[in-house]
Amino acid sequence: MYFDQSPYEVKLDWGRRGARAAAERGDIVIIVDVLSFSSTVVTAVQHKANIYPYPPPINETAKAYAKELGAEMVWGRSEAIRVGGHSLSPLSFSSADYARDFVLCSLNGAACTWIAAQVPALLVGCLLNASAVADTANRLKLEMDVNITVIPCGEKWSDVKEGEDELRPGIEDYLGAGLILSWLAGTKSPEAEVCIGAVKSSGHRIRDLIWESASGRELRERGYEDDVTYCCQADISYAVPVLQENRFVNAGDPV
Repeated sequence: MYFDQSPYEVKLDWGRRGARAAAERGDIVIIVDVLSFSSTVVTAVQHKANIYPYPPPINETAKAYAKELGAEMVWGRSEAIRVGGHSLSPLSFSSADYARDFVLCSLNGAACTWIAAQVPALLVGCLLNASAVADTANRLKLEMDVNITVIPCGEKWSDVKEGEDELRPGIEDYLGAGLILSWLAGTKSPEAEVCIGAVKSSGHRIRDLIWESASGRELRERGYEDDVTYCCQADISYAVPVLQENRFVNAGDPV
């Protein structure tokens, strides 16, 4: 079908619907949720933590899953202030988390991961590890002889009315996806090419654009300026989270 961006090897599709379509095609999937699921998972994996994604919300079922695994919950930022522990802030993870297990729920990144969990390879990318995740995806593409779909997750509107689409595209995810796409090998769909073009036209203003974006302003106004600053850095991490046995580990580490 025309909506599956055939016959291109490298595609771009949005959110949960895009994750499902990519899974049905059997593509390698790269999940991009810059603020903040992807940036948090990359940082946690960089510090050798194990992250178990779980669909939202954080409820008794999610807590029971964490208890079964002997893992800690990753809370929303506000809740972590009240109860302690780690949060969706990537800066809440450090080298002290070596070999610790965590369950992470999020409305967008974790939800898309859950939908696409059975693909040949599911990776997490963002600005922090853009070239590293692309290098890994390029290698897996050759080894597996399959295509790649990059999924900018976007956000969800909190005030959706009946009949309206709940997806709110986020420029932070679009720019993160574009930077990753620019490093991927293979024929690219028009959707992927336009996304790359957005990154090229933004040039050195990516950080400023995300800082002033709706998502960036939301976090800053809640007091998380440091998160936005951190997540806007490009290619500072070689960590590539890959989903193995229901958890994210570094692609370069032994299972």
